[in-house]
Amino acid sequence: MSVKVETLEKNMAKLTVEVSAGELTNAMEIAYKKNKNRFNIPGFRKGKVPMAMVEKMYGPQVFYEDAINTILDYSYPDAVKESELEVVSRPEIEVVTIEKGQPFVYTATVATKPPVELGQYKGVEAEKAATTVSAKEVNAELDRIREQNARIITVEDPEYIIKDGDIVNIDFDGSVDGVAFEGGKGENYPLTIGSHSFIAGFEEQLIGHKSGDNVDVNVTFPTPYAAKELEGKAALFKVVIHDIKEKQLPELDDDFASEVSEFDTLKEYKASVKDDLKARKEKSAAQQNEANVVKAVVANAKVEIPEAMLKTNVENTIADYESSMNQQGIKLEQYLSYLGQSIDEFKKSLEPQAEEQIKTSLVIEAIMKAENITATDEQIDARIDEMAEQYKMEASKIREIIGEPQLKTIRSDISMQNTVDMLVASAVLTDAKKSSKKDDAADEEEEKTEE
Repeated sequence: MSVKVETLEKNMAKLTVEVSAGELTNAMEIAYKKNKNRFNIPGFRKGKVPMAMVEKMYGPQVFYEDAINTILDYSYPDAVKESELEVVSRPEIEVVTIEKGQPFVYTATVATKPPVELGQYKGVEAEKAATTVSAKEVNAELDRIREQNARIITVEDPEYIIKDGDIVNIDFDGSVDGVAFEGGKGENYPLTIGSHSFIAGFEEQLIGHKSGDNVDVNVTFPTPYAAKELEGKAALFKVVIHDIKEKQLPELDDDFASEVSEFDTLKEYKASVKDDLKARKEKSAAQQNEANVVKAVVANAKVEIPEAMLKTNVENTIADYESSMNQQGIKLEQYLSYLGQSIDEFKKSLEPQAEEQIKTSLVIEAIMKAENITATDEQIDARIDEMAEQYKMEASKIREIIGEPQLKTIRSDISMQNTVDMLVASAVLTDAKKSSKKDDAADEEEEKTEE
């Protein structure tokens, strides 16, 4: 096998790979053995037709496609290795010549890792994430906990008026221009008013009604909508209201505090809730500070991302989506239909995030090399120990299973994190400014209320 490398514009390269005639012949024989049961020729039993007879009847090109795939499986990785290029995209393969008894020649056009022009990366200024917890946030958390401990009771009063937050049991029958549509009918359906689980405007039209009422609900389907035929259409739902359930929140007092916590008083419980929120905020803030610093560093750098590299990243992301959804029994096409997007629109929507991820990775890697930052043996051992603990195995066994390629990935991941840690440690973090004096006054009032 021989490889010629041609450098193209915008960090692209073309590999011209020549494979010997003997290798092509071998690959065609593999293709024949794989497909011989498909050929039916009078006078021969199925699967017993000689290769020469198949070629005589159909021509040698009947084996070319499988032969090419066989050759590409081993020759392309070898060609990349021989070229010493840092390939960052899937190859675009083009057959140059293929003829039995002659060398097989193809080209592989690929994107190569683009150079990075680093700007300032030490001592960059970035916004510091807030870790203070306001009285408003404490009260919101308490309300959430009250919701979790709410009692759901069936309303007995026939004059009770439906309000936001109630759970109603309804029958509904929908139509567009007097014609029923699929999925538009339901019986004994439990609907929480304010959950926004139905089309916009549906739930609000039930507020103020009573058990036993018949209500005409008029809504308009949004655009886009999963069912294309209903997009933007006006619909009428005939609704019958059956029983109503009311959500009763517990009083925010000492009794509540003692029921849901180890504390005897609401004051003590609120202090504990605030401490928990602060701990969560501090953990989140550390991550946000890291993201803010990295964003500032990346903004100072210059790098031109090849289109093929971006395309490969997007395709890999979509493959991950498909794999994850398949495990849940969902097809990507169904998901996109629900979003009202085509596959091309979905790909386009992923490009900004993919571009940011690629640029960030390239910049951090460039800084890592410039600063000669590596992972220590102790850090690698600690990561292996974590894996051993997770899988309940000996660390030596983990090393044996994952092998050197995975160890190399672990080493790279830790080195990248060490680089980010260095950037954060050298950065100048500044407090976010209040948007107005009104915000300051509101915070002060909340603090007084808490006290």
